Amino acid sequence: MTALRLTPLLIPGSRRSMRLVERNVYVYRHTWLVILSGFFEPLFYLLSIGFGLGALIGTIPGPDGEPIPYQLFVAPALLASASMNGAINESTFNFFFKLNYNKTFTAILSTPLSPGDIAVGELAWALIRGGLYALGFVVVMLVFGLVVSPWAILVVPSALLIGFAFGAVGMAATSFMKTWQDFDLIQLVILPLFLFSATFFPIETYPPVLQVIVRLTPLYQGVDLIRSLTVGAISPILLVHVAYLSVMGFIGLAVVSRRLDKLLLT
Repeated sequence: MTALRLTPLLIPGSRRSMRLVERNVYVYRHTWLVILSGFFEPLFYLLSIGFGLGALIGTIPGPDGEPIPYQLFVAPALLASASMNGAINESTFNFFFKLNYNKTFTAILSTPLSPGDIAVGELAWALIRGGLYALGFVVVMLVFGLVVSPWAILVVPSALLIGFAFGAVGMAATSFMKTWQDFDLIQLVILPLFLFSATFFPIETYPPVLQVIVRLTPLYQGVDLIRSLTVGAISPILLVHVAYLSVMGFIGLAVVSRRLDKLLLT
């Protein structure tokens, strides 16, 4: 029985899991503005900081050490941050409400879906929302001339990978939460990641010890991955970023599947 419940972890495209995605599409079809609103936050940051502050800064060292416009430095980092924030919002607040208040998942278990299906389906929906944001932001970057390498074709899949990693871990963390006040702990983690993951200035500006710490954080992996692809600074370290985020996502997905199994079936 346990093996059957964990099968969706090995087959993310499980048809049963996709039923949960269909449910979310129906729920949001009359409130599509809620989904659309998530696109504007990184856009406003880009216009205000990237172009506003960027007019004063000029150029800044890129991933390969070559100077690039500040807007080109900030835009990929904002895309990575938006992927993180979108995944966290969907996999924490909404997930917590469905799990503890609306009892959505309890009702779903009366169908053939298992806790593993629920975990994969909810994560897939978070990735779909994140993918729409990423695609829209890439279009904005193209309009402003902030895509200078053909490797940028991999930016959207990379943004989805970031969403997968943070979404899975976000759901796993949420499964341990008891009250809404516990979400303060998530913001206590997310805000420093957003500010200090080389989002707005090069990591070399930090003291050496802090540089090591930042390089080990998950958002930095995503920021450096998307920034490097955007400017064409390809190196073996990008494979490390992909492996880091993939492992993070699969660990989170395994944990939340087991937690849902315990919370909903006992």
